Amino acid sequence: MTYEQLVVLHAIVTEGTFRGAAEKLNKSQSAVSHMLKKLETEIDIVLLSREEYRPTLTPAGDVFYRQAMRVMQQMQQLGSIAKNLSSTQEAEVFLAVTATYPLKDLLKIIGEVTAEYPATHIKLSGEAMGGSVERLMNDQADIIIASMDGVPADQVEAIPFAQVTIMPVAHPDFEPAQSSHLKTISEMQSYTQIVVADSSSGAFSQSRDLLPGGLRWTVSDFMAKKEILLANMGWGGIPTHMIEDELASGELVPLNVEGYQPRQSHLFQIRKRDKDIGIVAQNIWEKLQECH
Repeated sequence: MTYEQLVVLHAIVTEGTFRGAAEKLNKSQSAVSHMLKKLETEIDIVLLSREEYRPTLTPAGDVFYRQAMRVMQQMQQLGSIAKNLSSTQEAEVFLAVTATYPLKDLLKIIGEVTAEYPATHIKLSGEAMGGSVERLMNDQADIIIASMDGVPADQVEAIPFAQVTIMPVAHPDFEPAQSSHLKTISEMQSYTQIVVADSSSGAFSQSRDLLPGGLRWTVSDFMAKKEILLANMGWGGIPTHMIEDELASGELVPLNVEGYQPRQSHLFQIRKRDKDIGIVAQNIWEKLQECH
């Protein structure tokens, strides 16, 4: 039994299909199937039922999987300890954070770390969509806060960090906001959707909540998007923490659009397994864990 086999099992369970797991791990579907079969043969347990379209854990597989997740977490913690024991204070630490996350708690951590390690330069970059992931995988960022979309799970250490609610909203005078009935995709195609541009160059591009076939206006950040919505020039999804006052005052109102209900964006603190870590980056990593 190997750690890589457990990673494959985890990917199949979380992605729901062998194909999805293969794409997540950047492996062929046959390689994923072979590794799982080899694991089942070694432990003499059928972990997944293949009777339905989507593989499901067998009763024995469910028990094994829950224990395997604890082992994986312990392995990640052991790796962190090993890196920390051999670490040195670095000249610079780069953090890349998804633009949907409120920075208040993170800024407090950066302030504490800066006071403790004044010689280390902390760089903080706000990124949209796949930008954070691209910086991490290209070794431009030490730690990121982002969703796991497009992240190769076998190459990173990822810990659940926060949840952000994304809600479709518009100005109360915006025509589709005049009634609460469900608007179909075809009804909304004639109205301009305001979207934030992906800050990645394309390799880790992410596209979420884009109305197919609709009019679209792309902006650089959420503040610009918010101003455009307040000016009654379109509609779009925004993290609710950014528009609490506007929702309370009625300056912006929720929209009821087919396939665009409020959704929870699950964010993780993520770092690469093979990247050397210094004491400052490790300190930030641990403080991030403590704040959620």
